[in-house]
Order: sequence, then structure tokens, then C-alpha cells
Amino acid sequence: MRKSYKFRLYPTKEQEIVLVKTLDVCRYLHNEFLADRRNAYERCNQGLTTFDQINQVKYLELNTEVFSQVKQDILRRLGKSFDAFFRRCKTGETPGYPRFKGKDRYNSFTYPQSGFKIEDNKLKLSKIGSIKIKQHREMEGKIKTGSIKREVDQWYAVFSVDMGASPEKIDPATSIGIDVGLNSCVTLSNGEQFNSPIYYRNSERSLAAQQKRLSKKKKGSSNRLKQKLKVVKVHRKIRNQRLDFNHKLSRALVDRFDWIVFEDLSIRNMVKNHHLAKSIHDVAWGQLIQMAKSKAEEAGKFVELVNPYNTSQECSSCGNIVRKGLSVRIHKCPECGLELDRDVNAAINILNRCTVGTTERACGVMDVGLGYEAGSHSF
Repeated sequence: MRKSYKFRLYPTKEQEIVLVKTLDVCRYLHNEFLADRRNAYERCNQGLTTFDQINQVKYLELNTEVFSQVKQDILRRLGKSFDAFFRRCKTGETPGYPRFKGKDRYNSFTYPQSGFKIEDNKLKLSKIGSIKIKQHREMEGKIKTGSIKREVDQWYAVFSVDMGASPEKIDPATSIGIDVGLNSCVTLSNGEQFNSPIYYRNSERSLAAQQKRLSKKKKGSSNRLKQKLKVVKVHRKIRNQRLDFNHKLSRALVDRFDWIVFEDLSIRNMVKNHHLAKSIHDVAWGQLIQMAKSKAEEAGKFVELVNPYNTSQECSSCGNIVRKGLSVRIHKCPECGLELDRDVNAAINILNRCTVGTTERACGVMDVGLGYEAGSHSF
């Protein structure tokens, strides 16, 4: 099982110049070898392999500027891009040919095996030097790779750690069904609701003001670069707020429940509706589900995705189909008389479709509660 740790770096001005230069060399290598692959196919109708290009890189004049394994990793990443491109071609998806990287579109490089070490609150990097690192927690497991990442004007070290075999799965005693939505970010089958954070909506006015100022700056000017940085910082704040919310919510769910059941939604298709796309991106259901999966795997618990068909229309008590539009927020069944919030009804249906085992363990509103009162929560 793999796990990642991310720590903030505090390079000096001289070290930052070296880091930026390293990124520029990596970007140059990526673009050069991408061009080689394209030209070899266009001119000779022959593809180049990653191994072929790794043998070529040692003849370049850039050997002394970047650690050798970092250069090899660039070519492996490029090879993976082409592997994914050919896979998408075979499966009929939109291929997405690998791109040449502009100056603002190449922001990380990786030490795949060696060349980095943490010592005395410093990260020692081959060919770069010792950079101050804020290691706010200890890392468990064996460190496999170390990546240096630039995020606007900040630098981070990301370590991939091998945790060994996944922990044994526990015998699930509690389960919960979760309906994701826009009015409430998630609704649990025990009646609890967590409010949507809508961080993008809240920052929309300030973001629009910064973007308007950017549009008035002369292209290529230093003032435009400064204003562009301000726009990117607003986006970064929104992203970090959303990330923090989903980390906290997924942790709360995994700590409380052994078996968590979500809908298997096709989010990519849902955002094609231009009326809802902005709100769907803002609540970031996919990110929440992915975080819950990783935390559950680490804890030996379960996350299951079930078919979402008719979960909002079906009565959770008798199974009768009660048609209602999105504006109707209360489920009223004419057959059995059940009346409750439509999202809670959907969450119960989601829970009842799981494969946890027994009906008693996976039914009803109150059976899955752990002493928490139903209601609306926010972090």
C-alpha cells in the first residue's frame, strides 16, 4: 500500500533560482524527446521506446545540471503519457496526444530512488543543495520516491511511501448510505446532512475583480505577470479550502462507519449540464469519494459504489416509484404513506443496495446511527 506525505519547503532566493533552472531543464528535456518521438513516427513510421530515449539522454550537454535519475524519470513519465494515449485510441476515447509544456505548465520533478535525504530539518537534494523543510509529522513506511513541486510561489516536497501490505479488513459492524447533492454536500441515511461549502461561489466576486484587472494589463508586461499571480492565488485558496473540507469530512465518515456506500455517479457526464456544472465542480464529489476510499483502505474498512438508478424516485419503505422533479424536496409515497426528505430517502436506498450482508445491518434510518443527532453540520 502506498501513501503520500506533503511538506512545505522554504528555499533561499539562490536555491529558488536553482530549482527554477532545474524545472526549465526538465521541461526542455520533455519537449525535446516528445519532438523526437513525433518526428520518428512522421518521418520513419517508427516509434521510440522509453528505453531508447534513456540511452540517448546521456549524450546531451545537460548532464551536469540535473541528477541523472531525475532525467530518466522525465522520460518514463513521457512514456506513460504515450501508453495512455494509445490505450485511449484503442478503447475509442478522446485520445489526447501528449502536449509540449509551456513555462507555466511544468511544475515538478522526481527523484525516483535516491538523490534526496532529510537531515536536521533540511532536505538534501543532489545537484541542488540543502533546503529548509517543515516536516510537521513523521513518515511511516519506506520512502520510495521524492518529488519537488512548485505551486505558484510556494515549493513542496511530496514523498511516496511504501506502507507494506494493506491491513486486514475488519468485520463491519456499522454501515451508512450517502447521497451527494448540491443543497447539502452529503446526506446520510441516518438523517444527518453536511452543508455544501460552495467556496468557489463565495470567492466568485473577488476572483472576477482580479480577472478583470488582469484583462486590462498589457501582454508581456511585468504588471501583467504580477496580476496573473494574484488570480492564481485566489484559485489556490479555493482549492485548499475545498481540499481541507473534504479531508475533514472523509475522516469523520471513516472514523464513524465501517462500510460506506456512495452512488457510482458519472460526474464527467453530469457537468455537461451547464446549469449545474459550476456547482458540481464546487462541491467536488469525486475528490470526497477518492479520499474516503484511501482512508478506508488504510483503516481496513470499506467504501462501495452502487448503481444510482432511481435512488431519488424509489420509496425506501415499499419500493414504489414516486416521480418528482429536482424542485420537489420532500418524498411522499402514496402507497405506504412514507414522508421524509428526498435526499434522506435516496441515502437509505443507496445503503440498501450495498453488499454488506444482512438486511438488519443495512436498513432503516435509525439502525445505522451512533448516538449522533440528525441534523445539518458544517466544518
